[in-house]
Amino acid sequence: MSTRDFIEKDYYAALGVGKDASQADIKKAYRKLARELHPDKKPGDARAEARFKDVSEAYDVLSDDKRRREYDEARTLFGGAGYPGGFQPGAGGSFDFGDLLNGAGGNRVGGLGDLLGGLFGGGRAQRGGRATPHRGQDVETEATLDFAEAVSGVTVPLRMASPGTCQDCHGRGARPGTVPRQCPACLGTGLITRNQGAFAFSEPCRECRGTGQIVDEPCPQCRGTGVTTQTRVITVRIPAGVRDGQRIRIAAKGVPGERGGPPGDLYVVVHVRAHPMFGRSGDDLTLTLPLAYAEAVLGATVRVPTLDGAVSLKVPPATGGGRTLRVRGRGVRRRDGSRGDLLVTTEVVVPDKLSAESRRALEAFAAAQTADPRPHITSELASRAGVDDGGA
Repeated sequence: MSTRDFIEKDYYAALGVGKDASQADIKKAYRKLARELHPDKKPGDARAEARFKDVSEAYDVLSDDKRRREYDEARTLFGGAGYPGGFQPGAGGSFDFGDLLNGAGGNRVGGLGDLLGGLFGGGRAQRGGRATPHRGQDVETEATLDFAEAVSGVTVPLRMASPGTCQDCHGRGARPGTVPRQCPACLGTGLITRNQGAFAFSEPCRECRGTGQIVDEPCPQCRGTGVTTQTRVITVRIPAGVRDGQRIRIAAKGVPGERGGPPGDLYVVVHVRAHPMFGRSGDDLTLTLPLAYAEAVLGATVRVPTLDGAVSLKVPPATGGGRTLRVRGRGVRRRDGSRGDLLVTTEVVVPDKLSAESRRALEAFAAAQTADPRPHITSELASRAGVDDGGA
């Protein structure tokens, strides 16, 4: 990408958000557009593919606070906000705009070349040399895991469609068998200096679009860009204990860099399917354990499942519903190798139907009971009895 392209592109408009949009709004807008424009959903649609690239490029810049700040400064600098350093036309002397691009002179932002170079992860075009490599864009994709896979960790293959180095021209943009030549207009620097009255302005070379090279015979596969949308399958290790919605960074698995630059990173947003039996609270797993009335009253030893087998759990006598029992070391594995616990919450089950024998046994049990199960209510009712009788 040339400096002119960078300055002229409106990344906020590409994502359909305002300049004051929060990171959450930017991310939401990107995901919505990426799903709508993804090449897998619109195969063969060249306009959608181009829009998908624009949206990805915009998100790559605006999702990074530092790059976004530098982009805003550059747009302000060239959007009529005044000359750098307070220099005004007609004040005498001359101003070399090339100094701004190359970081020379006392400019206030460290040079637009430095600014743009930092934005795209690479250096700037140097006078007398070719443009330096640029880091590739970051890529985001999604993976859906089963509950047990998220707890224990899993290696998954991910199918992705993203910009990648053209396999026919190996990123050079020239037809196989040919090579790009040095731009005769800028002599490979990517910059042209123009004198306009008292000023000397440097701007990206229009002949080579700031690349310093001319491609006479463009590669028919990538149309001279050196990049094509490619579907690739990569294997990614998802660590144990990952949470629903967590974003995992996989270094150097993003878009390949330009002119030999390093690739970007891959970010995997993980979605975890709900489990029919287990839940999760931090690094602990949760389980609801139904108990028969006799088990709750008398106590029992009950076999309960875990994600990696089963254990025997001792239920103490007089255990009511809603009590939580802890099974240590049967939860989520942590980074240090330790594990959380399994939290078992009891639930006393009341039978819908009783056999005649069960009913007789319960009636006998009720008749033998002498303890009041609700003494505070009984006491309150007794204190009101006299008032109610007097009122009648």
